[in-house]
Amino acid sequence: MSGFKKGANVRHRSFGQGTVRMDDGESVLVRFEHGVEECFPADLELIEGVSDRADGDKLDPALNVVTRIIGSCVLSVNDAWGVFSSSRIALLPHQLWVCKKVLESWPRRWMIADDVGLGKTVEAGLILTPLLSSGRVKRLLILTPASLTEQWQTRLREMFDIRVSMYASSIDTKRSDFWNTHDKVVASAHTLRTNTGSRWERLAGADPWDLVIVDEAHHLNVDEIRGRTLSFQLAEHLQDHGQIHSMIFFTGTPHRGKDLGFLSLLKLLDPDEFDPKMPLEEQAHKLKKVMIRNNKARVTDMMGNPIFKPVRPHLEKYTYSEAEARFYEMLTDFIVTGKTYAANLGQQQQRVAIYVLITMQKLASSSVAAVRRALAKRLERLQGAKTRVEQWNTDIKRMEELIAEDDPSNLDELAQIEERVSRNIDDRVSLNPNEIPAIEELLNKANEIEQETKIQRILDVVEKDYYGRTVLFFTEYKATQALLMSALKAQYGDDCVTFINGDGFIENVKAADGTVRTIKEDRLRAANRFNRGEVRFLVSTEAAGEGIDLQENCSNLIHVDLPWNPMRLHQRVGRLNRYGQKETVDVVTIRNPDTIESRIWECLDEKLERINLAFQGAMDDPEDMRQLVIGMASPRMFTELFSDAEPALHGQRIEDWFDSKTATFGGEDAVRIVQNLFGNVARFDFGEVADQIPKVDLPDLIPLFKALFAVMGRRPNQIDKTRLNFKTPSQWLTDFTIADRYNLLFARDLKPLNGEDVAGIGLKIVDRVISAADDLTDALAAVGDFPDPLVIFALRDRITGSKGPVKKVITGLQKKKDDGWVLLKDWEIIKLLNLYADKPRSQLFDAEPIPEQETTALIKEARSHLSYRIEELDLPFQLPVIAEFACLIPGTHREKDPPWNKRTDVSVDLN
Repeated sequence: MSGFKKGANVRHRSFGQGTVRMDDGESVLVRFEHGVEECFPADLELIEGVSDRADGDKLDPALNVVTRIIGSCVLSVNDAWGVFSSSRIALLPHQLWVCKKVLESWPRRWMIADDVGLGKTVEAGLILTPLLSSGRVKRLLILTPASLTEQWQTRLREMFDIRVSMYASSIDTKRSDFWNTHDKVVASAHTLRTNTGSRWERLAGADPWDLVIVDEAHHLNVDEIRGRTLSFQLAEHLQDHGQIHSMIFFTGTPHRGKDLGFLSLLKLLDPDEFDPKMPLEEQAHKLKKVMIRNNKARVTDMMGNPIFKPVRPHLEKYTYSEAEARFYEMLTDFIVTGKTYAANLGQQQQRVAIYVLITMQKLASSSVAAVRRALAKRLERLQGAKTRVEQWNTDIKRMEELIAEDDPSNLDELAQIEERVSRNIDDRVSLNPNEIPAIEELLNKANEIEQETKIQRILDVVEKDYYGRTVLFFTEYKATQALLMSALKAQYGDDCVTFINGDGFIENVKAADGTVRTIKEDRLRAANRFNRGEVRFLVSTEAAGEGIDLQENCSNLIHVDLPWNPMRLHQRVGRLNRYGQKETVDVVTIRNPDTIESRIWECLDEKLERINLAFQGAMDDPEDMRQLVIGMASPRMFTELFSDAEPALHGQRIEDWFDSKTATFGGEDAVRIVQNLFGNVARFDFGEVADQIPKVDLPDLIPLFKALFAVMGRRPNQIDKTRLNFKTPSQWLTDFTIADRYNLLFARDLKPLNGEDVAGIGLKIVDRVISAADDLTDALAAVGDFPDPLVIFALRDRITGSKGPVKKVITGLQKKKDDGWVLLKDWEIIKLLNLYADKPRSQLFDAEPIPEQETTALIKEARSHLSYRIEELDLPFQLPVIAEFACLIPGTHREKDPPWNKRTDVSVDLN
């Protein structure tokens, strides 16, 4: 018999520390952190536990014990909350809470449906850091819209030092074996969804993904008519081939108005729990297990103060000049006549003609410049250019696809096609029986307009209300973009403005000296210049409607035109009204009350307000539901709403017409859906979790570094409260990913100096320090000036097989003289012991136990007390088991250094 008792602590050279479950003489069954292993006795080293030491009156160096406890507590709190992740931005309570919800067990499937601007990339990084650091996630796939792949790659690297490869079709070949040679990948779902060149077969033939993250997951949709989208089929293909262990969906609009699409998405997420064939009402109670939603009205800082201020809307009006009024009246007649004429055309020609006429309406609502450009190009083709039947067929088909997808990243492409279709249509498809002379007359009227009153009104608003302030402008079309840029340059100089669009270039921009130029600008460079304050104005198309943050130096937005889908307005505002915005966001809408579009917007605003009031009366926990209801409506409904309106509608007639067209919009079905959805999801509530959220951050790691280095006979150089530099201990340099010297910054709100790394879990040297502290075996010490005894316990799950990130939870019980036993969470222990780890070492070492202190009895009493209060810890374990970990007892200062003091009281300045 080898003699290992059940419950004995042992160390294995490969598996680390564990607890003996059984010894049959030939082998020993040991429970390690990763699970149970059967080991040869010779491979195990017996480690005396804290009770063994207490029974034998054996004390360990106090610094070693304190260091070990802090290191284990850091792992414990980070595995659950991700609070020590090396994020370069300050973390918010709701982000930590989301991280904890997702990490409570593993593998898991979650839909995170937070409002726009709450930091989904931060939440993803917080979730990923402990999973990657612990090795529980080795293979990671992130699927995003095409326009966001670079952003995900950049932000994960810059904020969390997480490196992911970007997928490209050119490097995914049969010979390259891309999917097995790249274990962390971000890819465009739009690219991957087309199974060209056996792409899906290679993807499904690779090793499974530990975690798949899908951004804008609502594009994984199922429709009664069109069926499953290609993106849905891609995810389903991976699922059916066993390629996905855990999955997280991010989406701001999870329900697009139809239960089938929403429940199909949930079934893809969790096939065992949800069934698209059953009513949503019968499954709503399950949502708390898979769906999280936080909104801007509820999120707070660490003190419980609201983060976001309500957006401040402003409506500015203008009136057409006489020349503009004549042009728009003539254009309206042209469109009305065209629609009547198109009714007599064949089905294909009618469809194309209506598309062009609707596009002209949209262009005209943006600016005269936009519609004039399209009319001029069309006239040019009609007067002699060759027909391109194949081109317009392709364009029309692509327009239908883009409208059906409703993907914000496609909006610039859609706008370009709309402009091209309006001028490039086959000349055999007429819009009017006398089209050429009608267009010539329209262009003559347009050329009489020397200045557009909308643009002048915008300049007046900027000068009067936003003098000297940065302003973000949004428009749908490049012609309007060029027009406004020219006006801004004329008034404020050539260097005042930059732009963002899908092409990265803009034509027909007038410089301040009157010369016409074509300008090129990378969208990320433009955003950076604007954020740094190098330019005062940024004029953007929908290319910046998502994926680009512009809140650093701006809180003012002006809608140059109003897209026919109101959801676009919310997405535009989300570029400024997001985490990091320090001011109230002012949003200006420009309308001409004489136009039919303006009258429709008035009706729409009134109806949305009525809907919001109805929700507030129907829900126990109301929020602004307008954008949710808009997201449930089909984009086609809004297109038909604006395109079918007759200019002659006024007063009660337009209200009656509007109500008939929007009878089902925001009705009882929408109320039912929202109540079922958001009345049952998990959501952050600061009042409920304030006491749970760890009150620790990166600076709380500094005492651990100093203590661990002191244990090793080293001393880092502390520059200030947030900075350390040191040479790496030689025994760690066998790992080639660890550098020989470090300059570390332990702060999120400071900019790293040259050569500095932001310290945090995920940075290799930080992980090494924490694991070295956690590997110490010292367990019992007397601490000078320590007022009350503290017993530390490690809690684990007795049930094996769990792959959850949280393997061990550290907690403590401190016996106060007046209050009895006080239960301390892991982060509270860090706060307490950091005070002692940072003290001069003589106060720790030069101590001996207070006489007549019964340590063994103390530990037993603490264990018994913990067993009664274990429910307070909300553990993520099926069957928690309590293990004694360490104990600190008050001590009195010694007159002489004990012999063991010399072992650790060595200070070597390596700098």
